[in-house]
Amino acid sequence: MRSTEELCQRFRAMGYKVTPQRRCIFQVLEGNTDHLSAEEVQRRASAYLPDISLATVYNTLRGLVSLGEIRELVLGEGKSRYDPDTSSHQHLICVRCHNVADVACDVRCLELAPEQRQGYHVLGADVTFYGLCPACQGQHQENGPGQLSRVWGVTPIA
Repeated sequence: MRSTEELCQRFRAMGYKVTPQRRCIFQVLEGNTDHLSAEEVQRRASAYLPDISLATVYNTLRGLVSLGEIRELVLGEGKSRYDPDTSSHQHLICVRCHNVADVACDVRCLELAPEQRQGYHVLGADVTFYGLCPACQGQHQENGPGQLSRVWGVTPIA
């Protein structure tokens, strides 16, 4: 993600006002690797600007997504998370604690046969892996692959 100053310049160039609240949100996201939700961004930003509203956070995050400065992740937990790393990478999600980790995965090997494309010109693929992080592996016995399928709507691979 660009620096706070670069984001301020980019927002101004697009006709957005750069308020102290937006600048604070940029600073919260700069260098962050935690895949924060809007609520988490607001909580961190409110340490500096106690009156920052969740609506301002959402509006700023939407602006950053539309400019391609962050990625919005919809991970099946009822809220979006935001990734300041827009480079090509995939995600590994713990199905218990919902921790998200970045992983490098070459998705070029995922090829759809021409008859499967339904007339689409395929531009890319996004893969998300689901599992148990090391901390959660030791907490409880896994209920089996069926539990993963029911909760997350994914196909177990192991």
